[in-house]
Amino acid sequence: VQLQASGGGLVQAGGSLTLSCVASGSLFRSHAVAWFRQAPEKEREFVAGISWNGSSRDFADSVKGRFTVSRDNAKNTAYLQMNSLKPEDTAVYYCAASRNMGPILDDQEKGYPFWGQGTLVTVSS
Repeated sequence: VQLQASGGGLVQAGGSLTLSCVASGSLFRSHAVAWFRQAPEKEREFVAGISWNGSSRDFADSVKGRFTVSRDNAKNTAYLQMNSLKPEDTAVYYCAASRNMGPILDDQEKGYPFWGQGTLVTVSS
């Protein structure tokens, strides 16, 4: 599975952005998808995840209530909708995928063998 993330950009605090993660191949629908981010001089961290069929979702505490995650398996695409953005959300955002048809989502990087190239989100104050 090859992934390509897009949709990043510059936004003011309080604004919204939607990131997209497009996957190649027909196996996407059997993969869980997660979003991670890495801010300057910080470790990469889990942001959100969605199970293969969309029935399970998980979010980092820092984004709960502000971010939503969804997917359209017919389009081989997953989305991260980010609302009420804060300057501390500034980071490079990555999508990742793992063949996982269970309801339990992994929030660790090592659980995802497939990664997109990242897209930069900058939130100005």
